[in-house]
Amino acid sequence: MTVEMWIVLIILAAAIVLFITEWLRVDVVALGVVVALMLTGILTPEQAISGFANTAVITIASLFVIGGAVMQTGLAGTIGQRILQVAGDKPFRLTLVITLAVALLSSVMSDAGTVAVLLPATISLALSAKISPSKLLIPLAYGALLGGAMTLIGTPPNIIVSDLLSEAGLTAFKFFDYTPIGVVILIAGVVFMITAGRRLLPDNMPSQDVQRVETPDELVDLYRLPDNLFRLRVRRGSNLVGQTLAATQLGSDFGVTVLNILRPSKAATLPRLDDIGLEVPRRDQEGIPPTPDVTFKTGDLLIAQGTSSDISHAAAYWNLGVLPRQAESEYDFVTDEIGIAEVILPPRSSLVGKTLVDVQFGSRYKLTVLGINRPESSESLDLKETVLRFGDSLLVQGPWSAILALRKRRRDFVVMGAPEDMVTASARTKAPIALLILAGMLVAMITGLLPVAAASMLAALLMILSGCLKIDEAYESIDWKSIVLIAGMLPMSIALAEVGLVDRVAQGLIDLLGSSGPTMVLGGLFILTSIFTQVLSNTTTTVLIAPIALAAASNLGVQPYAFMMGVAVAASMAFATPVASPVNTLVMGAGSYRFSDYARSGVPMILLTLVLSLLILPLLWPY
Repeated sequence: MTVEMWIVLIILAAAIVLFITEWLRVDVVALGVVVALMLTGILTPEQAISGFANTAVITIASLFVIGGAVMQTGLAGTIGQRILQVAGDKPFRLTLVITLAVALLSSVMSDAGTVAVLLPATISLALSAKISPSKLLIPLAYGALLGGAMTLIGTPPNIIVSDLLSEAGLTAFKFFDYTPIGVVILIAGVVFMITAGRRLLPDNMPSQDVQRVETPDELVDLYRLPDNLFRLRVRRGSNLVGQTLAATQLGSDFGVTVLNILRPSKAATLPRLDDIGLEVPRRDQEGIPPTPDVTFKTGDLLIAQGTSSDISHAAAYWNLGVLPRQAESEYDFVTDEIGIAEVILPPRSSLVGKTLVDVQFGSRYKLTVLGINRPESSESLDLKETVLRFGDSLLVQGPWSAILALRKRRRDFVVMGAPEDMVTASARTKAPIALLILAGMLVAMITGLLPVAAASMLAALLMILSGCLKIDEAYESIDWKSIVLIAGMLPMSIALAEVGLVDRVAQGLIDLLGSSGPTMVLGGLFILTSIFTQVLSNTTTTVLIAPIALAAASNLGVQPYAFMMGVAVAASMAFATPVASPVNTLVMGAGSYRFSDYARSGVPMILLTLVLSLLILPLLWPY
């Protein structure tokens, strides 16, 4: 072992420890790897930052934008709901349809996005059929993972493996090259889940079906919001007229949070009065986001949250009229700019064990928490003093962009349903355009008309130019943490090759298993990859293992395609732990799963996939 080898191994070991423990964010760790490789002289600056110019990174970033447009226009939700309409109410049929539906969508969309969209509908179907959601949610997550393995763009490892082949001067995998083994594994996985797998899943019937709610009205009822919501009218002689929201200090001095401002539109007629002379709120009003610099005007209607005493104090001080809240209307909450949504705290959320005040929720996330709902508890929880727990549901209100931004914070939040479906009617009218662009991209990739990177970038650009996604929304839709992780870890594979570690590990694998033939080496690569992917991201695992697979094939003197395909497939088989994939974490709280529930059903799935891969990959990709 040379000094350079030890340096790279130390950097790699430190990165793996930090990835597993999450003492630092994964993107920070990846950047640390880049800097360490430069400072130690293992790589030149050009080599160390080459990951940021890699075509795989550009492709994945473009696919994030395309996925954001598909979600934003409501196309994903529409497709998912229509597929689930045929699910019926029989356990066998429900499991079959749900697993196949999520696999179909995740083959061309983000796994996590697909599961988030279908999760509420799946829970509703389960409870309507008097089946425990825990019998369907792990199949939902597993279906997304299986579907991602079926196409080139289904998951980042597929793109990384294909790109690595191209860099080695070999023929890259095409769009449907993953489909034969992917379909076989999917069918086997579905059969397993509807037979033996169902018996391995827990039967956790929840006492509350909190997560069934999907509409603002249902959320309002669930969180009993009328108890602490009020409508305040700015009278003609109110001191609030001409003041900005920041200057009034309604929150800090009076304990009142302004959630929305309804202002009569220019086309509004004279106000209608009720029997006692109070102005009745009209529907011909526009919603004004309550930003700090918004200026109040006469006739404004403030939708405010607070206790009765705080509201009375503020109304008396500022000369405001207090109107009864119309509980049947969602108009107060949902406009083109602002809305409400329900988010759930996953196990590793940084909010667990803290209060909303501790984390400065409002200033950090630009959202207001209207209510906290705790499973198996009917008590009203104080918004300021409640210590948050895993599984708590928060009803948040604020700009749609801030709500959708929580989707990227998968460690801290699970955003229920598809809030983007309620953003604007104009966005939903773009769904056919988004579908056309998505179909065009797939045709260009499948036929080879354009390279994968070019086709994905063109589709992302067309999504923006056509109005399916604004440019700011496009930036927000990209999971920059994942992009930095991939770009930062790709140079590690270069470093491993530069110092000779890739060849040494590959030779060690051959010395151990090579005498039994290349299929045993394939099995070793599959097992190694599947173990790593249970604790590391599938992207990081692929970046580390794929070069070893390529070198092992070269040392054995065989074609590398079966080995590379095996690594890609194994990287997607993140079944055995709730932290192996975001989709596993997404369903954990909703299904009331424990860590062991994933291992009980996931380990047999991995073994089944291993056997099928060893039987089929050598036939599809002869050595």
